[in-house]
Amino acid sequence: MVAQFAERARVEVAPHRTAVVAAAGLAGAWAVWASGPGWATPAFVVAAAAGGALGVIDGRTHRLPNAITYPTTAAVAVLLVLAAAAAGTWADLGRAVVGAAALSAFYLVLHLVDRRGMGLGDVKLAVLLGGLAAWVGWGALAGAVLLPFLCGGPWSLALIVTRRATRRTAIAFGPFMLVGTAAALTWARLGW
Repeated sequence: MVAQFAERARVEVAPHRTAVVAAAGLAGAWAVWASGPGWATPAFVVAAAAGGALGVIDGRTHRLPNAITYPTTAAVAVLLVLAAAAAGTWADLGRAVVGAAALSAFYLVLHLVDRRGMGLGDVKLAVLLGGLAAWVGWGALAGAVLLPFLCGGPWSLALIVTRRATRRTAIAFGPFMLVGTAAALTWARLGW
């Protein structure tokens, strides 16, 4: 099973390798800073590197591959459990579980309302992003809810105004979820 996921992930990344490596590297470096030194840093680095890959792939193909999303979410969950055990921050872990469930439920409702507007890949990505944001705090989770829409809305409007899209044109939302959550985590790190 692990070998199948690894092979499928390799196939998904191959056509975008240069952009994925650049995005994953930058995201990983940001994650070291954003998480601060601590037991949770490895979880943030794994999520950020995978997020770089997912952002590139979704932006180009309108897909968030399960072969990357599932193993990343599982690895981050294990790393956060280990971080909570090492640091004794069980409240952070509990908040992360609630955040993952809440953000994914929010995206699932949006998906059920309009299946063309929000894909199941976005719902699955929300589990990962909600857990990480809530680990940091409720304010970061609130940012992870709001900021993707504040980023994606103006972009969509600009595409419509410039006639490069219509109201029915599909827009890859994963990159906005990733950027919005990164902004929320950055603001939390800066103490805003």
